Amino acid sequence: MIRFAVVGTGWVAKEYMKAIRSNREAELYAVVTGDAERAGNRLAELGMEARIYTNYEEMIKEPNIDAVILCSTPDVRPDQAKLAARNGKHLVLEKPLAMNMEAMRQMAPAIEESGITAIASFVLRWNPAIEMIRALIRDDAVGRIFMAQIDYWNHIGPQFPQYRWSTKTELGGSSMLSAGCHAVDALRYFAGDIVEVTAYSCATRADSDYEFDPNVIALFKLKNGGIGKVSSSLECRTPYKFNIHLLGDKGTIMNNRVFSDKFPGQTDFATFPVVLPESGDVSHQPFEMEIAEFVEAVQTKRPTRCDFKDAYKSMEVCFAIDRSIATDEKISLEA
Repeated sequence: MIRFAVVGTGWVAKEYMKAIRSNREAELYAVVTGDAERAGNRLAELGMEARIYTNYEEMIKEPNIDAVILCSTPDVRPDQAKLAARNGKHLVLEKPLAMNMEAMRQMAPAIEESGITAIASFVLRWNPAIEMIRALIRDDAVGRIFMAQIDYWNHIGPQFPQYRWSTKTELGGSSMLSAGCHAVDALRYFAGDIVEVTAYSCATRADSDYEFDPNVIALFKLKNGGIGKVSSSLECRTPYKFNIHLLGDKGTIMNNRVFSDKFPGQTDFATFPVVLPESGDVSHQPFEMEIAEFVEAVQTKRPTRCDFKDAYKSMEVCFAIDRSIATDEKISLEA
């Protein structure tokens, strides 16, 4: 049995609590919050019981806690992660893992030297369509991916709980750090590492609440010699879209549509009936699958599909995108 502490009581934290509740090998032992009444209400809503801590440092010393899920705001997440690792607690880290590259660099040794299992919640890696695409890639259905394009389009307005703080530079950071990082991570997951970044951004309108440009396009050189592009728009007038276009020398994937040399005689795209990433509502996301894999990894010491070391590379690309926008320069990641 893996006993969890969830840090936070918001929208995403609720989904993690539900995922723990659904797993026979998991138990919600504690909730950490600055608002004990809110935590009590959240637990009552879910029909769950847990200890409530208002002090993170006190919670982290509790020997009965095996793992910590950090749904705190990203400005405090790195320090909390380091403290958890030093106390031997396994970690689930919400994205973004940090607000700047220096904080990422400081997190890395604490996590890597501790021997804990640390998983990053690029939760779309557990989406059925993403899993299907990965399976097709492993089966050589598309061959070498020479062009990859992924879009994250989601009108994150006042209807979303995080809007009040994610529009601010201090906590939202940028279009990529706030949400577009899912597109960056997916592109790496499919097409491999990125070695060079050039990026551009723009505002949507003069009266926007966003303190940073909510619209970004980034162009990549891939380690495999190919090219890539991601776009992120948080203030678009469109339903949620997570577009996936992968062109390989043996086939092409467009979301859940596939054209491949694997299917002789094929004259048009074949459509696979599968659950797509098609909503910005976190209740649509596969947190149960993520927690199930994490619990098994802790128990068996097996690797996960999104460990800290791999997620570090996705975050590194996101910070390079922001740096390219700020400096109007190409950013090399080969070093």
